Amino acid sequence: MGQATLDAHHIAVEGPIGVGKTSLVERLAARFEGVKVLEDVQNPFLEAFYRGKEGAAFQVQIFFLLSRHRQHLEIAQMGLFERLVVADYTMAKDRIFARLNLDDEEFRLYDRLYQLLTPQLLRPDLVIYLEASVETCLRRIRMRGREYERSIEPEYLRQLKDAYNAFFYRYTDTPLLVVNTDEIDFVKNPADFEDLVREIARIKKGTHVYVPLGSGARTETGRSEPAN
Repeated sequence: MGQATLDAHHIAVEGPIGVGKTSLVERLAARFEGVKVLEDVQNPFLEAFYRGKEGAAFQVQIFFLLSRHRQHLEIAQMGLFERLVVADYTMAKDRIFARLNLDDEEFRLYDRLYQLLTPQLLRPDLVIYLEASVETCLRRIRMRGREYERSIEPEYLRQLKDAYNAFFYRYTDTPLLVVNTDEIDFVKNPADFEDLVREIARIKKGTHVYVPLGSGARTETGRSEPAN
């Protein structure tokens, strides 16, 4: 069997905190000699946000919105039709987090800025939504050892997962691949990664749900709700 090739030139990987977005982006970029675009996690307001400081949530969201908008403008200048570009977020992520973290008044102000900045940004050719249980995400968060993430509560991750699932259940803007990652490890297991790459390569349109069973692969095509 020959190596898989990709038709997509711009792929975005999405999912809740700790699900493995950046790890997959790094491996896809290395595998296909592409350009990886990683969001700026050095947000100066994150620590205060996780400590529950008043007003920090709004500061976090505005910083991320402007940073992600700048990166998307840079993506538009990278020559997408010459090299693969793989990002570890979409702009929609920003609004998902904002709706979860901001009160109604803050969100209305945030959303006015969001609607001004985002309409003209390029959409990816394919979005990969990585899904996992709260327990899996918490374990991976602990493994990467970011100090400011130690205070993340399981309930917050549950709310975030619900918000992501609701968004992607109705998502039709681009082809979408939903991947349950509870039973695979594409970082340590090359076979898991290659199975996933073959699945990514076959996505041309619509929504596909990929639910691996251990090291084996099972695929369902068509409109499906992301697995819980």
